[in-house]
Amino acid sequence: MAISQKIATYMEKGSWIRKMFEEGARLKAQHGEDRVFDFSLGNPPEEPPEAFQREFRRLAENPIPGMHRYMPNAGFLEAREAVARSIAAETGLPVEAAHVVMTVGAGGALNVALKALLDPDDEVIVLSPFFPEYPLYIDNHGGKTVFVSTNREFTLDLWSLDRALTARTKAIILNSPHNPTGVIYPEKEIEALGTLLRQKKEERGWDIYVISDEPYRKLLYDGVRFPPIFRYIENSLIATSHSKDLALPGERIGYLAISPRCADGDRLSRAIVFTNRILGYVNAPALMQLIVARLQGVTIDISSYQARRDLLYNHLTAMGFEMVKPQGAFYLFPKSPVEDDIAFVQAASQKLILITPGTGFGCPGHFRISYAVPKEMIERSIPAWQALAREFGLPG
Repeated sequence: MAISQKIATYMEKGSWIRKMFEEGARLKAQHGEDRVFDFSLGNPPEEPPEAFQREFRRLAENPIPGMHRYMPNAGFLEAREAVARSIAAETGLPVEAAHVVMTVGAGGALNVALKALLDPDDEVIVLSPFFPEYPLYIDNHGGKTVFVSTNREFTLDLWSLDRALTARTKAIILNSPHNPTGVIYPEKEIEALGTLLRQKKEERGWDIYVISDEPYRKLLYDGVRFPPIFRYIENSLIATSHSKDLALPGERIGYLAISPRCADGDRLSRAIVFTNRILGYVNAPALMQLIVARLQGVTIDISSYQARRDLLYNHLTAMGFEMVKPQGAFYLFPKSPVEDDIAFVQAASQKLILITPGTGFGCPGHFRISYAVPKEMIERSIPAWQALAREFGLPG
């Protein structure tokens, strides 16, 4: 066999998100684009804000000498300073450019962090349900994934977290606002987690790092506030991208930020700059770094996302589907009306509705809906959802 057995196994298991996306392409070719309702992929339909377009045009028409050459491995100083100022203003902590590395999206940031932190067989706690790539990222760097369930509302179960901590625990990955549930971990729970990790440090003498994956942190609804991780957890890192808040998923522009209170923070910063280079990412796209440096206070208009959330949530709950109402991001994560979520997803595809089984997120018995889709498609899909609900004994 030409490829490794491990990769062959991973490929066979595949990604349910990608599988449903490919199924959508097949159904659209068969039935026509307008008759298929594809809720499988979190691919923002919005265009970037006008402020982005202005900066893009400005740099294109007035290029900075040398802006397409090699740069420091951490990224352009201008971009890192802008990110640091934004985080410092939000947290009240002395975050500086030295604490920031520009990365190839949030996925790049997570891999850079894990490469810098992990020795073989170090454990990384991942909360279920989870973004499907997390275990693969951890495996990339020799780590072992430890899955810990959340509570019924998909927020932190601190008792289960405490029980999962061992002498091999090196990191915990948090994702808030959460994919696939849209939940934001409450401030009091983040604060309690920080207290728990300080207690473990005092009792056992080792540091556990929290990597906060935050690409949806500016997509918040109903006046909910996001609790900044740096305020509550000393050994914390932020991995994020501008894919969602500036509608730039194809540009792969993000950053990794290290709390100025991190244990051995200077050495960790140097290690992250080094891993950013040796993993082959080297730098985030130069042009995008220079643009987002001027857009740290800019976000797309999220009112359209909230309107789509409300439209879909209100209709589906009226039909009898049960779910936690999302506070952020652009996903719903309802309970499947039958235990076999894969069977339910397959039945949905017969109604030309493309959704993703909760099994793919480590949470069987649920399914994920992405409402990063045109509002008109949601409206057209309602009769198909009603027919699907009635098929499974819901009011419809």
